[in-house]
Amino acid sequence: MREPRHTILQLTYQGDGAGSTQSILNLSEHLARRGHRVLVGCRAESLLARQAAASGLTVIPLDFRRLRRLASSLRHIIAQERVTVVNSHDTRDRRALTWLRWRGHLSAAFVVTRRTMPLTSPVELWAVGHTADRTIAVSGAVARELARRGHPTARLRVVPNGIDVARLDVPIPPDDVAAARAALGETNERPVIVCMARRKRQDVLLRAVASLERPVVLACIGVSPDAELTVLARVLPERHRAVFVPFTERPLAFYHLARVATLPSQIEGLSQALLEAMGLGLPVVASDVGGNPELVSDGRTGLLAPPEDPAAWAERLNRLLADEGFARRLGQAGRAMVRLAFTLERTARRTEAVYQEAVARRPLLSADAHV
Repeated sequence: MREPRHTILQLTYQGDGAGSTQSILNLSEHLARRGHRVLVGCRAESLLARQAAASGLTVIPLDFRRLRRLASSLRHIIAQERVTVVNSHDTRDRRALTWLRWRGHLSAAFVVTRRTMPLTSPVELWAVGHTADRTIAVSGAVARELARRGHPTARLRVVPNGIDVARLDVPIPPDDVAAARAALGETNERPVIVCMARRKRQDVLLRAVASLERPVVLACIGVSPDAELTVLARVLPERHRAVFVPFTERPLAFYHLARVATLPSQIEGLSQALLEAMGLGLPVVASDVGGNPELVSDGRTGLLAPPEDPAAWAERLNRLLADEGFARRLGQAGRAMVRLAFTLERTARRTEAVYQEAVARRPLLSADAHV
């Protein structure tokens, strides 16, 4: 028997150049294909607003600057659109929804998704955790840290991010490949090491690359260099080159030009970029923190490195560059694992189940209040 269809409001203050934007968009598209009515609440000028509209989703532009004004807007939208589930993906929106629930003005099921290792103060985490009907953690690591910091475990559910395999398998347009080659510049047949991320400890990666004997091009995609990165890139030995490419809406071409993908982040919940690189068959090196070990089985589907140890990162990068057979085996194993266990279909089904739990909880609370 099919689960009841819902009107779902996906809500985020962010929605710009980050893996979470792609994740929210893909999940919303998939839930809509599964028969739900999906609304996307975000800033009018955000990348998510434009991409969601292009996908045929209903976009609700919101002003997130003032909490009470946001809460008032949300109360009106939820009532007018008969929203049954509101899924918050960021700090400002979950604060507004928590305030509405406390005031008795939020009857829709309230679900929070936590995408990174939590940095929220324990007091706020406890307050939101005890107010939301369910909290989705995108990895076991995020769930464990939430629980350690006081989040009620009974309301926690782990739903890993998934990838849209069909998106990965669409042939890359020649113009995208040409644009990526132009952004990288002349490589002189040096292998390309790619890091697809906002500012996430690329400094460790630059220090690691500096000690490699084999000449490489380090491509940092999605980040503009700050003072630290600029200096580290400038002092690289001449045999190497670092390239910084601002956020692009067409990132997949860079993976097709790379030999190795990396993620040196220290707060990653479950990286969309890492999922995509592995889904495309690239061997990966990732920091041994957060949700990365739930994706990367060290020595089998990729390599893990201590997060702040450039020498260890250099050793792992050198191993992949020196042994193409080993790198190919890791890439193939990672591709098979991700395409089996981290599909968007699986994520959508598990998210639906959490939504249904949250919706079912609301009448029970109302009944208890009248006893």
